[in-house]
Formats: sequence, structure tokens, C-alpha cells
Amino acid sequence: MSASATDDRSALVVIGGISLAIVLVVGYLLLGHTPQPEAGALAATLPLLNACLNATSAALLSAGWVFIRRKRVTAHKTCMVSALVVSTLFLVSYVTYHSIAGSRPFVGAGWIRLIYYPMLLSHIVLAAAIVPLALTTLYRALQGNFARHVRIARWTLPIWLYVSVTGVLVYWMLYRL
Repeated sequence: MSASATDDRSALVVIGGISLAIVLVVGYLLLGHTPQPEAGALAATLPLLNACLNATSAALLSAGWVFIRRKRVTAHKTCMVSALVVSTLFLVSYVTYHSIAGSRPFVGAGWIRLIYYPMLLSHIVLAAAIVPLALTTLYRALQGNFARHVRIARWTLPIWLYVSVTGVLVYWMLYRL
């Protein structure tokens, strides 16, 4: 096995481990964790922050796509790395919120439930999938393996964009409807 293949295998093991750890932590917080009774002011501000971080990520991803289409590679890199940083900040904020406040039930009634729950389910499944996709896409770019980077980025970008946009919509439906 070549050094490059060994490096790829090691990177994918690390990416898989990080992804699994994130999914397990979030799953525990959503399904098995008892929140603190008095979450406080921090918990009240985090959902809006999370929505803003998701919206920022969506804007950066969109700008990055436009930049790469125009062959502005440096601007593309800047946007995509910034989107990853913003999404990481979102994850920290999201985990913090759910660790102190738990989950908020959806109180919408009627036809809106037929939109909310399928959207939420697709958002959750794709949010779990985007972690290894984004990390693998980044790894391939950092390795200079642009042919493989582009192949996976064609899947990563629309999924990541969908997760970011539906994150904002979930916030809006939970807190503003």
C-alpha cells in the first residue's frame, strides 16, 4: 500500500471517528439527556444565534460556489473554510443549547405539521451525513487531490446548503410561528 493510500485511510478513520462522536453526542443530548431546570438567559439567546450561524453558512457556501464558477480560487477557499468555521461554531452553540435547555417541542397545528416533521427529519439525517462529507471534501482539497475533491463537493455543497437553510426554517417554525 502506498503512503498516499495509507494517509487517505488514516484520514478517513479520523473523519469517521469525529463524525461518529458528533452524532453520538447530539443524539444523546436530543434523546437521552435531562436538561437543567433553569436554563437562563444564555439558553434564550442561542436558538437565534444558531439560526444566524446557519444563515451565514448558507451565504458563505453560496458565495464560495459562485467564486469557484468564476475561477476565483482564493475567494472560494476563503468562503468554504469560513463556512466550515461558522458551521463548527454552530455545532458548539447547538450542543451548548441542548445540554442546558433540552429540546423545544413543535407546537404548530394543522397543515404546517405536514411540512415541519418531514423537513426536520430530512434536516437531521442530512446534518449527520454532512459532517463526514464536509471533512472529506476539505481533506481532499488540502491534499491537492482536486479531481476527487470536485467529485465529492458536488454532493457536499447541496446537502450542506440544504442543512443550513432548513436549520433556519426549523428555527423559524419553532420560535417564530
